[in-house]
Amino acid sequence: MPAISGVGTQFRRWNSVTGAWETIAQVKSISGPGMSRGTSDSTALDTTGGYKTFIAAFRDPGTVSLTMNFTRDTYEQMKDDFEDDDAQNYEIVLPDAETTTLEFEGLVTELPLSVPTDGVITADVTIKVSGAVTLDSGSGPSAGA
Repeated sequence: MPAISGVGTQFRRWNSVTGAWETIAQVKSISGPGMSRGTSDSTALDTTGGYKTFIAAFRDPGTVSLTMNFTRDTYEQMKDDFEDDDAQNYEIVLPDAETTTLEFEGLVTELPLSVPTDGVITADVTIKVSGAVTLDSGSGPSAGA
């Protein structure tokens, strides 16, 4: 399979009032989810071979970071999500032949605004993912939507 360009990737938020995904406009880049997995040391005094042994521990779904050009509507939506104590449903839609989606629930934890002396005003959004990330083809509501 050939590599794909990020051009056409969408970041969307589930609107529970309308029952539909809404695209977050003016996203310049997306990073994440940065998943990781912990381990627990299971080495015992009678472990053979001289090497420590480990077992799997909890998975951390990580964070998703967005850089987006400032628009009042988009910033206001992300600020509302920042102010909300409940996780929201988000999805990343990739522009591949399968329309791959990564769906997740998350909490907006950071929302800094950058106003350069010469350039475009941007907002960087950090979303802490809560629970599993669902990898799918096509587009439908997340499990929590």
